[in-house]
Amino acid sequence: MDARQRWQDRYDRSRIRDADFTTLSGMEVQPAYGPVDGSDSEWPGEFPFTRGLYPTGYRGRTWTIRQFAGFGNARQTNERYRMILGRGGGGLSVAFDMPTLMGRDSDDPKSLGEVGHCGVAIDSAADMDVLFDAIPLQDVTTSMTISGPAVPVFCMYLVAAERQGADLSRLNGTLQTDIFKEYIAQKEWLFTPEPHLRLIGDLMEYCAEQIPAYKPLSVSGYHIREAGSTAAQELAFTLADGFGYVELGLSRGLDVDVFGPGLSFFFDAHLDFFEEIAKFRAARRIWARWMRDVYGAQTEKAQWLRFHTQTAGVSLTAQQPYNNVVRTGIEALSAVLGGTNSLHTNALDETLALPSEQAAEIALRTQQVIMEETGVVNVADPLGGSWYVEALTDQIEAEANAIFDRILAMGGSGLTHTDAAGLARATAAGEEPVTRGLLRGIEEGWFMSEIAEAAFQYQTALEKGDKKIVGVNVHTDSITSDLDILRVSHEVEIEQVRELSSRRTTRDSAAVSAALQHMVEVGRTDGNMIESILEACRVEATLGEICDALRAEWGEYREPARF
Repeated sequence: MDARQRWQDRYDRSRIRDADFTTLSGMEVQPAYGPVDGSDSEWPGEFPFTRGLYPTGYRGRTWTIRQFAGFGNARQTNERYRMILGRGGGGLSVAFDMPTLMGRDSDDPKSLGEVGHCGVAIDSAADMDVLFDAIPLQDVTTSMTISGPAVPVFCMYLVAAERQGADLSRLNGTLQTDIFKEYIAQKEWLFTPEPHLRLIGDLMEYCAEQIPAYKPLSVSGYHIREAGSTAAQELAFTLADGFGYVELGLSRGLDVDVFGPGLSFFFDAHLDFFEEIAKFRAARRIWARWMRDVYGAQTEKAQWLRFHTQTAGVSLTAQQPYNNVVRTGIEALSAVLGGTNSLHTNALDETLALPSEQAAEIALRTQQVIMEETGVVNVADPLGGSWYVEALTDQIEAEANAIFDRILAMGGSGLTHTDAAGLARATAAGEEPVTRGLLRGIEEGWFMSEIAEAAFQYQTALEKGDKKIVGVNVHTDSITSDLDILRVSHEVEIEQVRELSSRRTTRDSAAVSAALQHMVEVGRTDGNMIESILEACRVEATLGEICDALRAEWGEYREPARF
C-alpha cells in the first residue's frame, strides 16, 4: 500500500466536520495534497508528524480559540471571560498579575502598585470561586499561564471546581508549570531548581492518576522568544526543557505512554511568516523522534507535540498601533498554517496596556476571519512540499540539533543527538543527560547569554536599518490619534487588600496553621505534596502563606551574574 492510500484509509475512518470545503468560487479541494505518483512520502497524520498530527488537518476539528485575559480583580476578569465565551471563544486562558506570578499576596509590601495590573489578582481559593463564577469548569477547558507558584494556584482551581460540584477527573485544560524557562528567560521563580522539579514531578504523578485529561505541564518557548531569542533557539531551548520533564517523569517511574500525552507546548508566532511555519513543522518532527527513539514512547499520542500559540507581543509597536492588527493577523495565519492546536491573538493596544474590550474583540475576530473566511482550514498542511518551506524546516531542525549537542556537552554525557540508542541507555540508567545539561547551563548563565547575544544582534540590525519596523524606523509619518486604553484603578488594589483582610478574620486560623505545617512536613519526606497543598487551599490558606512556608523550608533562588 502506498503512502497516499495509507493516508486515505485513515482519513476515511476519521470524523469530519459538517462544513463547506470548497474555495470561495466553489471549486472542490482535496483534504490533503502530495506527490501525484503516490510515492512513499510523508502525509498528514503520519510519523514524525511534520505535516500535522491528524490525517484530517482542520477538517476534523479546528484549533481552539483561547484568548488570554486577566486584569484587576476576579470579578472584573470573570466579566471579560463571559464576553469571550459569549462571542465565540472556545476556551479560557488566565493571565495573573505580578504578585500572583511571584507567589505573593496582594497585601505583601512587595506587591504595592502591581495588584491587578498585568493580570488578575488571586490570593486564595475564594478568588478562584469568583473568577469562574457561572463558568462550569467541568465543561470549559482552562489554561493558566503561571510557573513558580503553579502548583498551589492549580490546587485553588481544583478547590473552586469542587465547590461547583464538578467531577475533578473530567477537568480538562493546561497548566504552564514550566520552571526551566523561568531560569532561562522570564525570571519568575521561587526556589532553586530542585524543589521546583520535585513539585512538578508530584503534579505529573497526581494528574496522571487523578485527572487524566488535564495537561499539567505546558513547556513554554513563548517567553524565550519574547526575551530576544532566534526562532531556532526558541525551538531548541523549549524542546530541551521538554526532554528534561520527560526525564523527570521517567525518574518517577511513570509510563511515558501515560504521562507523555499530558505534556503540551506554548510557542511564539513572530513576523517572519515562513520561518515560523517551518519552526512549528520542525518542532513536531524533532519531538516525535526523541519521544519514540530516546524515551521509548510507543503510542502516537505520546509522540505528538501539541501546542498553543500566541502572536508575538514584542512585535507590537506603540507607534501607529493600528498596524498591530495587520501584524497579529499575519502571525496568527502562520500559526494556523503551521498546525497549531490552540491560538491567542494579541490586541492592538497591548504594547500600551491591557486590552480594552474593543481591542479584545478585534483580536478574537481576527481568528474567526481566518477560520471562517480564508479557506485555510480546508486542506491539511497546505504548504507541505513547498521547496522553500521544506528546506527551511530542515535548516531550523539542523540548527536546533546543534544546540541540543551543546546542552548535552554541558551535561557531560559525551553523547550527541545522533546517538538515540546511547541517549536511551543513559536515560534508562537514570543519568538524565538533557536535564544535567539544562541545570549546568542555568547555573552558568549560558542560556541567558545566548538570548542576550541574539537580542543584541537584532537590535543592532534595527538601528542600522537593516531590519525594518513600519512606523518605527521606516514610514514613520502617520495620522493615527491616541488610543483610549484600559487603565486599572488603584481602587482595585485597595478593594483586593480589604477583601483579603476580611477573609483572614473569618477563616479558621488554627486549621490554616495546621494545614501549612502538615504541608511542610510532607515536603520533608518523599511523599506527594499535592493533597497537602489542596488541604491548605480548602481552608483558605493564601498563596503567599503557602509559598512563604515553602520559601522558609527550601530557600530562595538567586540568579548567577553573567556579562
